[in-house]
Amino acid sequence: MRPLIVLHGSWHQPAHFDDVVGRLRQEGAEVTVPDLGGRPIAETTRTVQEFVDRAAEPPVVLAHSFGGLTASGLQGASHLIYLAAIVSEPGETAQYWIERTKEETGHEPQPLPLIFDDQGLTHLDLAAVREAMYADCTDAVAERATALLRPEPVTIFDESPAGSAWKDTPTTYITCAEDRALVPEMVVHFAARCDTTVTWRASHSPYLSRPVELATLVLERL
Repeated sequence: MRPLIVLHGSWHQPAHFDDVVGRLRQEGAEVTVPDLGGRPIAETTRTVQEFVDRAAEPPVVLAHSFGGLTASGLQGASHLIYLAAIVSEPGETAQYWIERTKEETGHEPQPLPLIFDDQGLTHLDLAAVREAMYADCTDAVAERATALLRPEPVTIFDESPAGSAWKDTPTTYITCAEDRALVPEMVVHFAARCDTTVTWRASHSPYLSRPVELATLVLERL
């Protein structure tokens, strides 16, 4: 069984993945969940690359949402699993995808429920985050997930990956049919860049709402 590195998304932290990671470890998987919060993509990529380089054998990388930007800059992974994640190449920022979607569809994508403060940080609006991120989670799971959220610098929308690992690494894309954080027009482009696409009837955070299914899929690739 290969080792696994889990990359959480922006505003989130490793603890959001406790359930699915616990299930994987019970099955004997070696799982690392680095904290990527509040740091530039170049820095998180260097950090995760060190874990990849130290692994006994090429690891599988599971990347959620903005974690996909870090994943795409890695070298030496055996498989990349993009979970409702951004699949970009250098120069393709989140803002790039927003603008491209607007050009292709003729309308502005539905924005994330963000609050911008005067310190250059963004906060997910706690009053609206349940609908955007955790719509298919139980109340208890959604409440814990919301309590764990953290701010992120507004600069995350202007960052892109250090490489395009998905071009020469086996990939799986998990599309969430009820995702309200990534618009379908973007997801079509992301999934098309991957070797295999799996579609679930889930919202943006199936590691919380479907931990058994996610753990099963990951184990198949370890």
